[in-house]
Amino acid sequence: MGSEKKIILVTGGSGLVGQAIKQAKQQDPRENETFIFLSSKDGDLKDPAATQRIFERYKPTHVIHLAAMVGGLFNNMKHNLDFLRNNILINDNVLHNSYKLGVKKVVSCLSTCVFPDQTSYPIDETMIHNGPPHPSNFGYSYAKRLIDVQNHAYHQQHGCHFTAVIPTNVFGAYDNFNLEDGHVIPGLIHKAYIAKKEGKPLVVYGSGKPLRQFIYSIDLAKLFLFVLREYDEIDPIILSVDESSEVSIGEVAQMIADAFQLEHGIVLDSTKADGQFKKTASNKKLRGYLPDFQFMPLKEAIERTVQWFNLNYNIARK
Repeated sequence: MGSEKKIILVTGGSGLVGQAIKQAKQQDPRENETFIFLSSKDGDLKDPAATQRIFERYKPTHVIHLAAMVGGLFNNMKHNLDFLRNNILINDNVLHNSYKLGVKKVVSCLSTCVFPDQTSYPIDETMIHNGPPHPSNFGYSYAKRLIDVQNHAYHQQHGCHFTAVIPTNVFGAYDNFNLEDGHVIPGLIHKAYIAKKEGKPLVVYGSGKPLRQFIYSIDLAKLFLFVLREYDEIDPIILSVDESSEVSIGEVAQMIADAFQLEHGIVLDSTKADGQFKKTASNKKLRGYLPDFQFMPLKEAIERTVQWFNLNYNIARK
């Protein structure tokens, strides 16, 4: 990225990944980089005029686009249209204003749910558009897929350097720990906190058998900075732990129960939906760039997140 001055606008900067990028940039600072972390208080990115005002105010040279309407499995199942429309508006406003103001590089954040429901494993970056996504969250998935379509279209028509990353399941401090709308690890951490307080077992929805790759937010933030600074492709890149690090929801629940030292164990409620059984992703492309990158072991990352939640219960999103 050279040594010229960079103004890096981070949309969704107060959330899980934005907070982690704040920490990661302090660990690896560059004198020529100025970061601006936006929150929803800075303006509604669904509104074209509000988005334009933000871009004209800060005049970014680079954008990390994290802002999105997000939610857990059950929230997605109930509100597919809202997830589709709101995310299309946000993404279009951010990308179009980036184009209009001559932003040199945009790195947007996708999700592994963009991949087809019926697919072979492991999934890789070439397979995004090979079939419909899982029906439980098709609205969110298609909106995120369209970022990849727009990135290529802006590049083809205007030469823009817009790209995207696809993280696997990210968790850590500043996550959304809401019991209804949070993702699996933060939701289970909050449930375990309550179970500990009430002297009850941790109730886990589903069979506990689905498999996932989890990435600690600080690791993801370090990889985001690599993509911002070094990655020159328009095609997206999966940011994930290795395939061998895939674990079951039951194993994750046990790590969380252990971190809280729960005395009454775990109960699986198999009357509840499991969602997709697995989404195994290949990080072969990432390893081609960063063969020696060390991910934090899941047990340690969960312990750190539990510790943060215990210390910050009053301010945590829940």
